[in-house]
Amino acid sequence: MEGSSNTYFVIVTRGHRYDQTCLELIARKKHAYIGMIGSRARVAKVKETALLNGCDKAVLDQLYSPIGLSINAETPVEIGVAIMAEIIEVKNKKMRSSGYSKDILHAILKPEEKTGRNVLVTIVARKGSAPRDVGTKMLVTPEGRCIGTIGGGCMESEVLQIAFQMLRSDREKSQLYHVDMTGADAEEEGMVCGGVIDVLLEVI
Repeated sequence: MEGSSNTYFVIVTRGHRYDQTCLELIARKKHAYIGMIGSRARVAKVKETALLNGCDKAVLDQLYSPIGLSINAETPVEIGVAIMAEIIEVKNKKMRSSGYSKDILHAILKPEEKTGRNVLVTIVARKGSAPRDVGTKMLVTPEGRCIGTIGGGCMESEVLQIAFQMLRSDREKSQLYHVDMTGADAEEEGMVCGGVIDVLLEVI
């Protein structure tokens, strides 16, 4: 199983026999969630060994354990519900960073908000430790107002300049822009995240 940004892993092995093996394999895969059942002491020991075996500390620190929402679950069925409830909570919180926010929808759809052409900015690809996920949107208005954010800082400022150029020109309706936040040039500009993103800018 390759894993992806939409994969939710739950580690529950019989007698905890393969917890260590599973965690070390899963920690190296793309994922949205890793949860592992077990006592705090046992989980801490498993994480410590995984770190010694080369797993990323940042990934291990995000491990969900004790697993599941705290609903005083006792039976296997109740524990299963608690685990799935936690996964739903994580999924929904993650989705709030992408898509159309209420403020963006209001600015696009409400007639009183329409002051001219806008530029819709969407992160369409991401690699490394870029601050926001694929699907994150920001609206740039003709008067220079930003609704939402794609991560802020010099990276966002760079994208804003492209958006303003598009608003001043009738020629470009859309543009794909690449932002590299790695290397010496990015470090000098204060782009400390170290990731790479592709941004789609659309005049609407």
